[in-house]
Amino acid sequence: MVNHSVPASPTTADTLRAALGGLLDGLPPKQAAAAVDRLIANYRGRTPTDAPVLRDRSDVAAYAAYRMPATFEAVRAALGALADAAPDWAPASHVDVGGGTGAATWAVDATWDGPRETTVLDWAEPALALGRELAGASGSPVLRGAEWRRAVIGTGLSLPEAELVTVSYVLGELTAEARAAVVAEAARAARVVVVVEPGTPEGYLRIREARDALIAAGMHVAAPCPHDGTCPIVVGEDWCHFSARVSRSSLHRQVKGGSLAYEDEKFSYVAAVRLPAAPAGARITRRPQIRKGLVLLDLCGPDGLVRETVTKRHGDLYKAARDAEWGEEWPPAG
Repeated sequence: MVNHSVPASPTTADTLRAALGGLLDGLPPKQAAAAVDRLIANYRGRTPTDAPVLRDRSDVAAYAAYRMPATFEAVRAALGALADAAPDWAPASHVDVGGGTGAATWAVDATWDGPRETTVLDWAEPALALGRELAGASGSPVLRGAEWRRAVIGTGLSLPEAELVTVSYVLGELTAEARAAVVAEAARAARVVVVVEPGTPEGYLRIREARDALIAAGMHVAAPCPHDGTCPIVVGEDWCHFSARVSRSSLHRQVKGGSLAYEDEKFSYVAAVRLPAAPAGARITRRPQIRKGLVLLDLCGPDGLVRETVTKRHGDLYKAARDAEWGEEWPPAG
């Protein structure tokens, strides 16, 4: 899910990397490594919590360097699919629930032009402070003008009404009761709700639960699903997730202990709307398998999960299949 009609702005991505560049200056390497290790444990769900994960400046700096580029790309990919489904819509207001240092706000800014009122809510004041600092270095009037507000993300959450509410990489930190309350409040407050979680079996189940709740609240799925019906995936046998390519800076490679210039972020998501949208006819759910003279596409469509074989006899469609990416709609629009 990397090539949508509304691609990530190179300027936005580059500016974010530059803003992240100085975060770990002066922070002892062992301290940064320890913070990253603890954050990885929380991110993977091994440390249940009902309190903010980010405790102080060193935690926040390590988090931003470790997670923010990947979160940005995953949310941007989900928003790109939404923009494909609703090309005539752009949010005039955005509330980012549990936004931390603001990766989703950067992704929204990379997807749609302003003006736009933006509010970031998080329970960790150090994250909000650093997010405000990064936004101030962005050059974007929307990001620089965003409001960063402390709020408890849970059962008592009250959101201002907004065109768009994003909830990214948050639900895994909450109890089941709090998850349900946050999704219900997002559905009440917004015309469009986008929820993003890690592309793990557990993350997919949280997205599936959120999807069901958003549909029950009267919303319709714009992406990735081509329908509002029951998800055809059998729980325990498979899970729905996609992949976004993340360019690593030298800082990113240092913090994550990697040597490659990129990584692939796996994520699951749902975008639900109360406005006109045209979901994909079908969605590619696995990397296309290119064989001699044919391409195998695993698709989710109105009739469930199917495998389609596209051969040279299909002409231009065969060429499109060879260029198709995991997560894209099929057949391609236009």
